[in-house]
Amino acid sequence: MRGSRWFARVASLGALLLVATACAREEAGPGPGEDPCAADPYGCVEYGPGEPIKLGTLLAISGDVASLGVDSNRGVELAIDYLDQKFDGKSPGILGHQIELVKEDDGCSAEGGQAGATRLAADPKIVAVIGTSCSSAALGVADTILSDKGILLISPSNTNPNLTSEEAHQPFYLRTAHNDKIQGVIVAHFALRELGAKTMATINDESPYADALAAVARQAFEIGGGEITAVEAIQSTDTEFKSLLTSIGRDRPDVLYFPDFNPACALIAQQAAGIAGLEDTALIGSDGCLASDFLKIAGDAAEGVYASSPDLSALQQGAFYKDEFLPAYKERYGEDPTSVFHAHAFDAFNILAEAIEKVAIQEEDGTLRIPRDALRKAIFATSGYQGITGEITCTPLGDCAATVPIGIFRAPDWPVEGGNPNAKPVYTETLSLQEAEAELGG
Repeated sequence: MRGSRWFARVASLGALLLVATACAREEAGPGPGEDPCAADPYGCVEYGPGEPIKLGTLLAISGDVASLGVDSNRGVELAIDYLDQKFDGKSPGILGHQIELVKEDDGCSAEGGQAGATRLAADPKIVAVIGTSCSSAALGVADTILSDKGILLISPSNTNPNLTSEEAHQPFYLRTAHNDKIQGVIVAHFALRELGAKTMATINDESPYADALAAVARQAFEIGGGEITAVEAIQSTDTEFKSLLTSIGRDRPDVLYFPDFNPACALIAQQAAGIAGLEDTALIGSDGCLASDFLKIAGDAAEGVYASSPDLSALQQGAFYKDEFLPAYKERYGEDPTSVFHAHAFDAFNILAEAIEKVAIQEEDGTLRIPRDALRKAIFATSGYQGITGEITCTPLGDCAATVPIGIFRAPDWPVEGGNPNAKPVYTETLSLQEAEAELGG
């Protein structure tokens, strides 16, 4: 949880910019007496006395995967409420300025990411954006549009490895979600070590999230001695999979991995029932599947389906989450969380708030100025922050959840609304990003 770190600052013409110095990408700051805003490559976002700090969210809040984005938006709202260490609906804001959320819909698509990011980037008062929900809305789209304007984009649920690769990383992008190199390797470990699988087939849609996660799982499975029997691609809008599943069933794979989104994920599980050759095949989805609507759509066919996801079972038993966070969530929204990424969104806002406190310049009349590049350096310097998802330390390429426990859950005991709120994984493993990359040979 976020500590009470309220710093009294009296700014004058000779004020020095407070910046984090531990960031690997640190550059020289302004000299004594130099205006930090003039020295900052992207300038400052300025708020007058009493003017709210504007924070954007760019999340999937409509359509088939709305349960992901709505849940993350709620995590942000609860973090704002908790700035005074209480869930009382009376946020004190940051440094005397309330927080105004400007919500955009990423549509879980490149088109949605482009449209939403363009609107947010056009507002000079937006200090940062929490988002996107889907990697497809960020990769080469929202991450680029916002970085070009010096606006931080902090994702609670993007997991595509390319977003934080040397080749594609945008300087103002980071995430509190895990890198799917970790999840893909652990899925392969579960299939090989726990299920004793020797063969695997995969189905994934065209999204960067699904395509990359399936590829990592296949690579790790083959490195571990397994054989891939089928690699099938679908469209996210497809609803009929029986002919595809019949083809896959001819090779009788031990495991079918389908890291997709709902409803496709749920429909694959539903239609796999009764397919010749898949009677003994273990079905494994991913965190994109792990939402309450999967259980509703798949119905009886959901029984026994596995899903890989960040393992928050320890979190769910923790005093803060169980006794404070969840009751506040249910009281405010009238239901249990609909996904797992509300916690990552809660943490994303809090590391942003701490970074703002470190670099913001307060004028005597209440004006607040936040240097954009200094804010980037401060948040990338986050190290050892104790969030509700665990310890957060950001790498120079924006991976802030560098060591992650991934759980494999067995339906219907999934940790989502409509399942079992006390669900425990049947398998869990913790890997660092460095360990996963070493296993993959990169």
